[in-house]
Amino acid sequence: MTESTRRDFLQRAALGTAAFLAYPPSSVLGANDRIRIGMIGVGNRGQDLLEEVQKVRGVQLVAMADVYSRRRDEAKKMAPGIQTFDDHRRLLDMKNLDAVIVASPLHTHARHFLDTLAAGKDLYAEKTMTWSIPEAEQCLAAAKDSGRVIQIGLQWESSGALADARKWIRDGAVGRVTQVNSWMSRNTPHGKGQWARAVPSDCTAQNVNWSAFLNGRPDRPFDPFRLINWRLFWEFSGGNATENMVHQIAWIMTALDLPLPSAAYMSGGVFSEKDGREVPDTIAVTLDFPNDIVVTWQSTFSNNHYGLGEHILGSDGTIEHTWGESDMVKGESGEGVRYFSERVNRPQGPALTGKTPDQDHMTNWVDCIRTRKTPNASAEIGYRSAVAVHMANLAYRQKQRVTLEMAKTVKPEF
Repeated sequence: MTESTRRDFLQRAALGTAAFLAYPPSSVLGANDRIRIGMIGVGNRGQDLLEEVQKVRGVQLVAMADVYSRRRDEAKKMAPGIQTFDDHRRLLDMKNLDAVIVASPLHTHARHFLDTLAAGKDLYAEKTMTWSIPEAEQCLAAAKDSGRVIQIGLQWESSGALADARKWIRDGAVGRVTQVNSWMSRNTPHGKGQWARAVPSDCTAQNVNWSAFLNGRPDRPFDPFRLINWRLFWEFSGGNATENMVHQIAWIMTALDLPLPSAAYMSGGVFSEKDGREVPDTIAVTLDFPNDIVVTWQSTFSNNHYGLGEHILGSDGTIEHTWGESDMVKGESGEGVRYFSERVNRPQGPALTGKTPDQDHMTNWVDCIRTRKTPNASAEIGYRSAVAVHMANLAYRQKQRVTLEMAKTVKPEF
């Protein structure tokens, strides 16, 4: 997604691995105690989060780490006086850090997640929580043993629309749900593929810690295009499923309190973005869940008329959650959630419009650091949503229906 749409989304939504060491929870911080935060990864997404955390009262950003010198320089301009490193381990060695925000490329999330917990820091980890299912299993286990406060960057978990939908479902207004349909539409000018970015002239081997970026992938000469455009390639990315679908599937799973999917199907391909990318731009996903619920998600990068949304279809009512007529993060016509009764089973049921305000996702994390409560987007929903989207990608890459049991036995491929 573009810098501007990422920023719009945050504004709207906000109204190798070290051996794990268990640390006891920190003492509860007082309201006036300053929380000292570091960041790992300050590219386009990380810079959005940098801006967000700087708005939270009682927070001091003190350090950041990034493999690329340009990103470190940009971060220092945004937060003068911070320390910068090209190796995240040096940041984690700082004894005066309370918490860390991880916004590095997807294939490094697990390493930074686990290393942060092992260093005894609270954690904000960008979505998707991990690059693979085995990594998700490892990170969830570490999270449960850590005693740390962990927030996943699934901003919709802090949305008022989710709170309204959960209440309507809990109150029985929706009835028996067997199907949920969801979608995300996006478009770009001809010749400007989604996520494709120009390589800056200073993106050279001298200015990049290339081995840290590879993170265990097969060694090869420095490749600036793959560094800048990592979202286009399977060895670093999960494509549209991990960039966008994960937000909506987490919202649906939380609204309906769904467990892990029992099976996944996914069709599509690289149909519109003929620029050398490996991850598909046109997608149709079906997820089967226990207790007879099927969830679909469709996405295209060549038309944005219908924006994004979810329809929860129940025997007694329908929940319609939509956001804009552009794409997931721009929301030109605004976000909204509404309920409509099924007259055949609930003839007197009134139409409802959600009115619960959003919470600030970053502030929620910081507040929980002080109180030691569980944030809105816990490691558990990070895990379940990660497994769901990885199952979809496995089904696409293997060209077959993939069950949960099959997905957990597949060795990830770079």
